[in-house]
Amino acid sequence: MHEEKLQEIKDKLFVFSALASSMVEKSTRAIVTKDEALAKEVIDVDEPMANDFDHAIERETINFIALYQPEARTLRSVYMYAKIGTDLERLADHGVKIAESAEYLIARPDIKPYVDIPRMSEEARKMLADAMTAFSTQNTRLAIAVVERDDIVDNLSQQILRELLTYMMADPSTIDRALQVLFISGNLERVADLATNIAEDVVFATTGRLIRHNRLSKEELDKLH
Repeated sequence: MHEEKLQEIKDKLFVFSALASSMVEKSTRAIVTKDEALAKEVIDVDEPMANDFDHAIERETINFIALYQPEARTLRSVYMYAKIGTDLERLADHGVKIAESAEYLIARPDIKPYVDIPRMSEEARKMLADAMTAFSTQNTRLAIAVVERDDIVDNLSQQILRELLTYMMADPSTIDRALQVLFISGNLERVADLATNIAEDVVFATTGRLIRHNRLSKEELDKLH
């Protein structure tokens, strides 16, 4: 019975992950296509659904521990489920923040064509998808690959910052819009960080190793299957 309950929580996490990812995708697409209705949908429709998922997962993991008093290995899994639920809720919040910035930018002329923001969004969402696949299959190598890809998103963020500084110095009237774009870039960076957190939790669940501040050596990687 308790295995079925665990699977139910796990299934919810995958639906929640798909919702959170779509919130990020829709909010960044709203900026590029100037679709105010899409940004509004993220804020008015998707956010309440994300909150419901967060509360349900939190409640069900607490109830599971109280009801079954699981042993160490299962307890570690339940703790991971709860933590992933929290990370997904935070990730969805960043989708909402991007949508709010989108509403501001849609009403104003573009500073420049949006190229790097969609790339950041796509890369961060790929990281999340791979982290969730690693979680589903307990694939430690895939989880570590996600952690190592965080630099790609960070580099895109730095590139956006350098470009926008040039625009702001050349034309102070662009500052308000540029700051909103920087805010979006920062939120996408956090999405990638949260995907990385999930991947790190998978490594902990499968190996017992905390890699948040200590990467695995080549010898340790070679032992993983």
